[in-house]
Amino acid sequence: MLPTAEFLGEPAIALLISVLLAIYTFGLGRGKSMQDVMKSITDSIGSIAMILLIIAGGGAFKTSAHCGGVDQYMQGIMQGSTLSPLLLTWLIAAVLRVSLGSATVAGLTAAGISAPLIGLTGVSPELMVIATGAGSITFSHVNDAGFWIYKEYFNLSMAQTFKTWTLMVTVLSLVGLAGVLAADLFI
Repeated sequence: MLPTAEFLGEPAIALLISVLLAIYTFGLGRGKSMQDVMKSITDSIGSIAMILLIIAGGGAFKTSAHCGGVDQYMQGIMQGSTLSPLLLTWLIAAVLRVSLGSATVAGLTAAGISAPLIGLTGVSPELMVIATGAGSITFSHVNDAGFWIYKEYFNLSMAQTFKTWTLMVTVLSLVGLAGVLAADLFI
């Protein structure tokens, strides 16, 4: 029973089962032809392709950083340092966000770089996740697609977008960091 459960729990197998179940439930089971179901699937792939590419790119960048020894370098920095690993994780995510533009890539990469700090420092993994998320949304600017979507949707000038969108996400990020550091005092 356990080997079967482990097999079914593998991410690729679970996803395959979900797709097959969805094809039946939302397509064939409702009387649609397989051709209609395949057209629906083809149309759907186009809308999620960019999201999947961003996630894959973030994972690849994280792996490159790991293979390049960035995580080991970070461990070396933290040994004997008085800097909070939560603050360092937030800073890593924030620098990646500002330089790369993508919050998803910044978060995934920062998580991969900062993960060894959990074992080294004993900091709460939950707080590390929140610090990573808070850092990855800071200072959205011209290299972020969300910045342009917000600007165009609300028909704002660049200055107005910086004063509203960029300020909002930066304040949100700083409040998140403050909350994490405050929670760390009690956990």
